[in-house]
Amino acid sequence: WIRRHLPRVEPSHCEPSHWIGAGLPSARLRRAPLLLLGVLSLLFGLAAGLVRLGWTVGPVPASAIQQHGALMAVAFLGTLIGLERAVASRRNWAYIAPLATGLGGLMLVASDGHAAARATLACGALALTGVVTFGFPGRREPWHVVQAIGAAALAAGTSLWAAGFATPQVLPFWEAFILLTIAGERLELSRLLEPPPAAWRGFAGLTALLVVALCVTWFAPSLAVRLAGVSWLGFAVWLSHYDMARRSLRRPGLPRFMAVNLLCGYFWLACSGALGIAFGALTSGPLYDALVHSFFLGFVFAMIFAHAPVIFPALLERSIAYRSRFYVHVLLLQLTLALRVASDLAGWTVGRRVSGLLNAVAILIFFVQTGLALRAATRVQSPKSQDSPL
Repeated sequence: WIRRHLPRVEPSHCEPSHWIGAGLPSARLRRAPLLLLGVLSLLFGLAAGLVRLGWTVGPVPASAIQQHGALMAVAFLGTLIGLERAVASRRNWAYIAPLATGLGGLMLVASDGHAAARATLACGALALTGVVTFGFPGRREPWHVVQAIGAAALAAGTSLWAAGFATPQVLPFWEAFILLTIAGERLELSRLLEPPPAAWRGFAGLTALLVVALCVTWFAPSLAVRLAGVSWLGFAVWLSHYDMARRSLRRPGLPRFMAVNLLCGYFWLACSGALGIAFGALTSGPLYDALVHSFFLGFVFAMIFAHAPVIFPALLERSIAYRSRFYVHVLLLQLTLALRVASDLAGWTVGRRVSGLLNAVAILIFFVQTGLALRAATRVQSPKSQDSPL
């Protein structure tokens, strides 16, 4: 009876079908607070980043300013990805991961980087590794192995950071986690295009090169960054060529919007790889800013912009009404990030400060637009729901 009367949700042409989770309204109530924890870490992280650029944005805790990288990479992205993996696995124990990383982010802000907050984030990273590794029994395809390696990199980097290592020392582990998670998802979709065996071997070689780079981080940091840069550049080329995004450019509406974001993200991944190859290990300064934010703002947030119309409905069980105005925050982030990287390379402090502020504005516009789209979709669908047999 349920199968006959419940509306069928078709998976997006760009996304794996297991992202579309089915559940009762109570499931949405469980997921929304966890998503909110991640968003709060993001907001604190954005405010801290602006303060580090020299802006005054109100009372921002000193701990948030000091732990800007951990808030963004572990507390926000770890919670978002952990929640998506928990929904996909359909196992209650999997929600331990986003709960721990979400709470750990708030503890990090409130406790001035206390050891308990670091330990909580490390436990969340370890739990996420368990979810990715054991939460999908029977799935041992290459893309699951790649994502498991990425989760292990997050757990290793966060554990080292909790043990007292500095953020620049463990940042390559966090970057590897995000890159391998995204690359694994895109690899799963690219199989529909039937890449040749050489392409699969090339993807495996890029993954192995990235793992080698992480292994040599401690005794040859510059070599490690350059090896990782080669891997990033290779992934950007591989994904640009074999991802379904190129074909989706010919389809109007949401498919084209997602494809544009994906290709922009691959461009910035290539840029960050080229910067890593050129400059090696960096720990501070304008060049470090260009390297880190071309990856996290250019690549990572392009992926978030692209997947948000699919991920948020899956997490909150509400559809998103796509609007062409979504290109506003995409274009703003692309232009201002280009200005920021150019300012970093040229040593132009004013350009870096202004572009950094506009980067944060673009992200905030994205969340406002997404929230409005969720409300619009709910409002349009509500009259139909009254006539539903349910």
